[in-house]
Amino acid sequence: MKIACISSAQRGETDRILSDIADRLQSSGLSLAGIVKQQNYSGSYENGCDMKVRVLPDGPVIKITQDLGAGSDACRLDPGAIADTVASVEKQAMEHADLFILNKFGPQECAGRGFVSAIGQALEHDVPVLVGVGRANISAFETFTGGLAEVLPADTSAILSWSQTFRPKASTKSSA
Repeated sequence: MKIACISSAQRGETDRILSDIADRLQSSGLSLAGIVKQQNYSGSYENGCDMKVRVLPDGPVIKITQDLGAGSDACRLDPGAIADTVASVEKQAMEHADLFILNKFGPQECAGRGFVSAIGQALEHDVPVLVGVGRANISAFETFTGGLAEVLPADTSAILSWSQTFRPKASTKSSA
């Protein structure tokens, strides 16, 4: 099983790194699946709970949060938008991807929903998986992976180096 995770204590850093990695790897010719946070979207809330994600490789961009009003402290994730995003990812031919990226293993995944099935599909097709994991969800992620995930530093160079370990597979897929 080729699965790795990154986590940063710095707010927004995991999303920034994964978006940058996706851009770099796509530019280098890798075929990606999954989602990353849309970095140029300015959310309405200071707490960062207003976001759009980009479905890899080419979109669409989907707003996955809902407006609950300025005074609300409830979770702003929009379950319908999450379901639409998961469906957009799962309808792609996962077996043609070189890498699956998920910006965040969050509460939905901790509960066995969200992108859990898409991660499983990627692994079934021997597609390496890279996941962002917040500190609050590390234990659930470790349980989900059975402790088999490699923990990478939140460092672009280290992640790009890790991605080189499956690069030969990408060229094999292309010639098939």
